[in-house]
Amino acid sequence: MTKPEAGAQAAPRPHAPAAEAELRVSDADREKVAELLRDAYAEGRLDADEHAERIEAAYAAKTFGDLAPLTRDLPARPLSFEKPPLAAPRPSSPPQPPARLESPTVVAIFGGAARKGRWRVGSHLSAFAAFGGVDIDLTDAVFESPEVEITVTAIFGGVQVRVPENVTLQGSGIGIFGGFDVRETTAADPYAPVVRIKGLALFGGCEAKPRRGKKLKEWVRRQLGVD
Repeated sequence: MTKPEAGAQAAPRPHAPAAEAELRVSDADREKVAELLRDAYAEGRLDADEHAERIEAAYAAKTFGDLAPLTRDLPARPLSFEKPPLAAPRPSSPPQPPARLESPTVVAIFGGAARKGRWRVGSHLSAFAAFGGVDIDLTDAVFESPEVEITVTAIFGGVQVRVPENVTLQGSGIGIFGGFDVRETTAADPYAPVVRIKGLALFGGCEAKPRRGKKLKEWVRRQLGVD
């Protein structure tokens, strides 16, 4: 058996994990014990001297071994040194699909046409309805211009326009043996998009109004870099 050479140092042993009682406590751990002691004092389980003595010891504690005896004889809410599990991260909302690029003209002749969902709206849009109906829904659209002008022509037909409730809606149309009804609203935000409805309803009708509960999320002001 070979003896170690003189002056040689033994290899250092790895440190054994510290026992739970020897682990250092945090300010939150001290405050948890202090709260238990305050409750015990309020319930009459500790008198004033015992409460003051234990509170002082709690704030002076260095390890869990110092804290444990302070609440060991208290039956209410025993102290636990187990750390609560981390909350599971909330799943992130799925990314929205890209907005559709649509024609700036919507036509319905002896039938119906609808434009709704997530689509890109430019500065001009026209709707033509003859013996049919056109439904234009801007509530989920992506506005690419701060102002959108919609020209309506309804002949023995109807055009319906819905906008988010947080945009400005204006109208100036003519109804001949028909109706041209635009429920004008002004958005509180001066940077909100403006939708203007104009045109003619001949033996037909046009109706435009905000859709309650639907708000535009992709603001033009954000796209233009305006705060």
